[in-house]
Amino acid sequence: MNKILVTGARGQIGSDLVSALREHYGATNVIESGWRAPPHLSESQLFESLDVTDQRQLYKLIEYHQIDTIYHLAGVLSAKGEQHPERCWNVNVNGLRNVLEAAKCFGIQVFFPSSIAVFGPHSPKLDTPQVTVEDPTTMYGITKVTGELLCQYYAQQGVDVRSLRLPGIISYSAPPGGGTTDFAVEMFHAAVQFGTYTCFVRPETRLPMMYMPDAIRAILGLMQAAPTAITIRSSYNITAVSFSAAELAAEIQKHLPDFVCHYKPDFRQAIADSWPSVIDDSRARADWGWKHKYNLAAIVEEMIGEIGFRSQKAGN
Repeated sequence: MNKILVTGARGQIGSDLVSALREHYGATNVIESGWRAPPHLSESQLFESLDVTDQRQLYKLIEYHQIDTIYHLAGVLSAKGEQHPERCWNVNVNGLRNVLEAAKCFGIQVFFPSSIAVFGPHSPKLDTPQVTVEDPTTMYGITKVTGELLCQYYAQQGVDVRSLRLPGIISYSAPPGGGTTDFAVEMFHAAVQFGTYTCFVRPETRLPMMYMPDAIRAILGLMQAAPTAITIRSSYNITAVSFSAAELAAEIQKHLPDFVCHYKPDFRQAIADSWPSVIDDSRARADWGWKHKYNLAAIVEEMIGEIGFRSQKAGN
């Protein structure tokens, strides 16, 4: 029976991943962890306060719950990382190293989310290949490159660690967490609630994106794949769709014709400019059968419907 620990469980990805894991493995077999316990936990929602930079605390938790799988989602994202670089390094690098050391000690399988932030100005912008130049310009990107190297290092020592270079993630169930691709999620909420949005990147800014249900399927698909199918232990390129801020606004306007998007780029524009526009994820598709389901039109239709429903429900 799998005993699963999810670090950073109440973040954008963790909120949906925990639900999927509990549905698949049973509620009592999935332990959430984070800086502080959220309010209104039910008896079946196991939660532990955890600072991943505290190795001793992590080991005690693993031993107590007899953990055999860790989805290590705790981390500081790109925009927040530029504001707090020391914390970004400490959480993203030292926290991951603690998890990988624990995995080596206890024989634990690990999932680590890397990011398109590992790429930089000299990486190819179109069809960015699996193996290419990685010269990130942000502390977040630097920590993700370091994380990928740590994963590869520990895999050579027998740790079953698996990783995805995730693109921007779009979700209606959790708020943005301080990333550069957050403009997409922010635009949806602003369009539904206010009818206008001021975007922090230029209209032509194009980035790889993925809808949350696809991201969850990708993570579970990778972790459930046979070990012999996994040929990359640093991190797999993975993506679904690529679109610009203006293309997203135009698609939203098909459902909300009065929506107006303004553009006022800030420091995040430089971060976005350093990242690829289109990713080549053919290795993930060939190795373990990755295939996305949602295109831009499907994402927009579902996001607007869900946000509108939740806003109406909250208003009542």
